[in-house]
Amino acid sequence: MPRTKSAKKQMRQTKTHTTRNRAQRSALRSALKKVRAAGEKIVEAAYREATKLLDRAARKGLVHKNTAARQKSRLSKLRKK
Repeated sequence: MPRTKSAKKQMRQTKTHTTRNRAQRSALRSALKKVRAAGEKIVEAAYREATKLLDRAARKGLVHKNTAARQKSRLSKLRKK
């Protein structure tokens, strides 16, 4: 257990950040799955939402920017089929 005041604060912050990151990563994964499973009618909207989430996640450091670019590229390839 943390002893100092700053260590206790860091522990609280870590818990908050972990919860937020887990939720955002889960939403991102769900959006990616939705694009892969989407039919022709809703694939555009699902693709736009997924790319928006990927860009935001990359900007905030949740995923690496190259990972986001690679996933967007693969989704784009799927969308064109």
